[in-house]
Amino acid sequence: MDTDTDTAADRTPRQSLAEFRALHRELRRPEGDPRGALAHITAATVRAAAQEVRLGRSVTLAAPVETEPGPDNPQPAGHRLTSPPEAAAGSTGLHFATDRFSMNVHGDADSHLDALCHVVYDGTLYGGVPATTVTPAGATALSVELDHDGIVGRGVLLDIPRLRGVRWLEPGDRVTLDDLIAAERAQGVEVGPGDLLFVRVGHRLRRGESGPWDSAHARAGLDPAAVRFLAERRVALLGGDGNNDTAPSPTEGVDFPVHVLAVHALGVQLLDYLRFEDLVPLCEQQARWSFLCVVAPLRLPQATGSPVNPIAIL
Repeated sequence: MDTDTDTAADRTPRQSLAEFRALHRELRRPEGDPRGALAHITAATVRAAAQEVRLGRSVTLAAPVETEPGPDNPQPAGHRLTSPPEAAAGSTGLHFATDRFSMNVHGDADSHLDALCHVVYDGTLYGGVPATTVTPAGATALSVELDHDGIVGRGVLLDIPRLRGVRWLEPGDRVTLDDLIAAERAQGVEVGPGDLLFVRVGHRLRRGESGPWDSAHARAGLDPAAVRFLAERRVALLGGDGNNDTAPSPTEGVDFPVHVLAVHALGVQLLDYLRFEDLVPLCEQQARWSFLCVVAPLRLPQATGSPVNPIAIL
């Protein structure tokens, strides 16, 4: 597929490595809270988020797990029945159907969470934790176990294709800080402390209608400077229907600048490759773009991430 990345990638100037490092220093929390940006979620913000429920309707923000290979999914999740019901055909008594799953958690197709130990930059993790805490046996610090009680808060969806009057952003295009602010105004919502911010670029809609492509090398995402929005608003979590980072990278010498700035500098965990196509019609129907959101990663004590099925409750 022709993704026409050159035109989109040239819409904003490239960021030099020196500019990126200056932005990283500006945003970095060298001695941050052990829970990272989840510290912005308080009992008060959770109680307020519960007031967002008016319809009593829940909707998934995850895409179905994919088990077939594709251009964006060369290592698909594995699933097989280890005790298929056919083995019990014609027999009497009790039998169980059982199965086994395996997954490349940080792939480019399945919805997943990036824990704070996922991003290593200049030999450290978030908060200056040594990278040596991530070992072949697992991560001994900042793993997904930080989320063992779940992540609950007010979700806010900012729909950038809707703002621009297009169906999706083309691969290589970038969501700017001004886009985020303009989307707030257009949708009548304001992102605040402890919110779970979701930014739609239309990746899933484009993939569904035009077919998958090699999104590891061509995808829409946030401009690195837009991460200032997360810091200024004290966002607790960032999720997108793509990888959150743009490809090709707009930053010289750094392939995933948004990951570095959000996870490593700010302590904001990321949700990658979500799906918002079931949520958008409900938000449009209610003319309301905020909702109660519950994120419950698997309890994987030393893992760098987890498959995830966030639930929006309106």
